[in-house]
Amino acid sequence: MAPIDALAAGKYLSLTTFRRDGTPVATPVWLVRDGDALRVVTQADSGKAKRLRNDSRVLLAPCDARGALKGKQVEGTASLEDAEQTARTAQLIEARYGLLGKVIMWRSRRAARKPGAAGQVGIRVSIAP
Repeated sequence: MAPIDALAAGKYLSLTTFRRDGTPVATPVWLVRDGDALRVVTQADSGKAKRLRNDSRVLLAPCDARGALKGKQVEGTASLEDAEQTARTAQLIEARYGLLGKVIMWRSRRAARKPGAAGQVGIRVSIAP
């Protein structure tokens, strides 16, 4: 099984981003496969989004909801999506995770409408060859 297939088959993905000093920070996230990439949604002012603005390098592994790894980590690169791509990623997440996905995405969009809120940003992840 190709690494992307193994990662996309899981319900959760451990997305490890790196601080400026190189310290890894792993976060369990929902994911959806889109062709040869994986897509994730997060808050635009989240730590992982901030770290990705400085370093596009990531480590990926299947995990459970608490972040316990369920497979081997693979290297990849990630980039933040524009507003249109983020909306599409949110739709794909909603479709994959059903009612719970719709509720979580709705709450996230609702929170983003508050004054000073940053909104959502999509993350496109490619696996290193």
